[in-house]
Amino acid sequence: MESFVKHTGLAVPLDRANIDTDAIIPKQFLKKIDRKGFGKHLFHEWRYTDYEGTKENPEFVLNKPAYRSATVLLTRDNFGCGSSREHAPWALADYGFRVIIAPSFADIFYNNCVKNGILLTALKSNEVDDLFNETLNTKYAKVTADLPAQKIISPSGKIFSFVINPFAKDCLLKGLDQIGWTLQFNDKISGYEQKLATTRPWLA
Repeated sequence: MESFVKHTGLAVPLDRANIDTDAIIPKQFLKKIDRKGFGKHLFHEWRYTDYEGTKENPEFVLNKPAYRSATVLLTRDNFGCGSSREHAPWALADYGFRVIIAPSFADIFYNNCVKNGILLTALKSNEVDDLFNETLNTKYAKVTADLPAQKIISPSGKIFSFVINPFAKDCLLKGLDQIGWTLQFNDKISGYEQKLATTRPWLA
């Protein structure tokens, strides 16, 4: 996956709490295991007024011209709750989101996003409020996420610190999911298996 170090992107305010994974990617689109192609179905029932997804809802924030190229998502508490479908981060990543900022996230969803190169930052509610206010009152507002420094920088330059699990941070910086992280030690694993075959052949 693509590594994450520092990203500056257009921010879009999605002012809803408890957005579950079925809202992020409805169940009828979970028909393949390839990670590509899900972005067009992101928030399908909110983005479109028809089942086929051909008629956009002009009131939904992602359909507004000012936010169409957003790569930073601002949202509210408990984002990503519901079922543990990994298609949800696939849809967000395929659409183009690299950063999601909220006061809190569902645990399984958080881990799935890390595996797909998306940085999730949990800020205090009042800090998220500040970002919402700036984004709503600044045309084409951009937010910066600096992973090494663990900082979010608002459009006006305000700096907010965030906490991240060291292992998740290391994986994001290196562009590794858990399988990729394990493969870093492939030589040691192979050496151990060869030694085991000699010292304990009955286990082979």
